[in-house]
Amino acid sequence: MDKALANEDLAPVTEKQKNWTIFNFFTLWVGMSVQIPTYMMASSLIEGGMNWLQALGTIFLGNIIVLVPMILNGHVGAKYGIPYPVFTRASFGILGSNIPALLRALVACGWFGIQTWIGGTAIYTLVLQLWPEARAFTGEMMGVGVIPFACFMASPS
Repeated sequence: MDKALANEDLAPVTEKQKNWTIFNFFTLWVGMSVQIPTYMMASSLIEGGMNWLQALGTIFLGNIIVLVPMILNGHVGAKYGIPYPVFTRASFGILGSNIPALLRALVACGWFGIQTWIGGTAIYTLVLQLWPEARAFTGEMMGVGVIPFACFMASPS
């Protein structure tokens, strides 16, 4: 059998291995929702004129809206124990299922970049607090200051 079509990672899990509860899914959602970019978005909404309650409600509503397709997307995997790439084979075929997998990967790379940039900005802020003279260094790398770029590369994201 072709290893690209079936392997240990693509194999369905058994009933015994399916041990997640509603609590596990809820905490996963909270973990994906409660992050520094979420706080930054809420603070920008407040800066834009909303009060804190409106900003919190807007963020909460956005996360609920995103939760619906996430649940629909993950239901098959939770119920039948198959991973997403196997699930998409039913709609897109074996070769075509690479398209949604690549689209997911593209979104993940973008989100990783955002998280890393925010982490690098936080490190850069700390560097400026500890070493204020660093602001005077004006060298550039790839269109970004060398020190902010180094902080981006050092970001633990």
